[in-house]
Amino acid sequence: MWDFNIRQALGLLGRTLPFVLLRAAVYFGITLPYILATGAGIGVGWGVGAFGDDEFRATAMAWGGMAGFGLTGAVMYWLREYILYIVKAGHVAVLVELIDGKPLPEGRGQIAHATAVVKERFGQASLLFALDQLVKGVIRAVIGLVRGVLSILPIPYVRQLMGIVQAFLRVAVGFIDEVILAHAIRTRSTDPWGSAREALVLYGQNWKAMLRNAAWLTLFTYGLAFLIFLVMLAPAAALVYVMPGAWSAGGFVFALLFAWSVKAAFLEPFAVTCLMQVYFRITDGQEPDPEWDARLEQMSSHFRKLKERAGARFGTARDGEAA
Repeated sequence: MWDFNIRQALGLLGRTLPFVLLRAAVYFGITLPYILATGAGIGVGWGVGAFGDDEFRATAMAWGGMAGFGLTGAVMYWLREYILYIVKAGHVAVLVELIDGKPLPEGRGQIAHATAVVKERFGQASLLFALDQLVKGVIRAVIGLVRGVLSILPIPYVRQLMGIVQAFLRVAVGFIDEVILAHAIRTRSTDPWGSAREALVLYGQNWKAMLRNAAWLTLFTYGLAFLIFLVMLAPAAALVYVMPGAWSAGGFVFALLFAWSVKAAFLEPFAVTCLMQVYFRITDGQEPDPEWDARLEQMSSHFRKLKERAGARFGTARDGEAA
């Protein structure tokens, strides 16, 4: 089935409670502007709609809500690299230390320690963000390879199910880029590009185990998020009811935002912690396979860019070992 230890993962999250609470504050803080901006847009639409009939007012409210939601989304899109740098990378840094059995400061000291580690490894937020985008591109290429393998297997109706399989694999990949980041932090490398390249090759040569565990975690995470969404539909609908007018989609949107916040704040770090357990365990003592290095270079332009930025460190090391 799966290769991770749920109890140990929950224990690790409990020991990094300051970061879990920070994630919760950040992601619920993101949800609040969405709700306020969407509600304000609906209110403006309701006011504008007074100049027309009921159908015009309903249309104006819908457009106002979508405009508020869209504008907030555009702002949050540009903030995502700093969220990655400050919140996600920092949490990964302390989880790496705990998995390796190293002591960590308690309370807020964890956040300060993690911030120092991330700055030491990656410098600016823009560097980590650029690295993360390249890593995601390479992982998508591996998913493309897996999709190709599945399409030629003699499995009944596999072609008809390929759309669902593709969507599922794309979701499963969302947890793996932070594991690649964890490898870069764990190896104490001064070359984040080279370390990410090494981690991706190790991931590629162990893709079956990684994707199997990612698939299980995707089911757990999105299944729980869906249950939270259903539970939140009633209070979200009540919130829409007290807004000016009535916007039928409002309850759905607000419940969806709350479920997303819970997933990002609590469920995603659990999934990442589990995958870190698996990745560290199966790659422990392994060397990057040159055949997989060449395969990734051939199939992914993102990997080629990563190699260019990594320089000759990786190749030099391999040549020295061969000698």
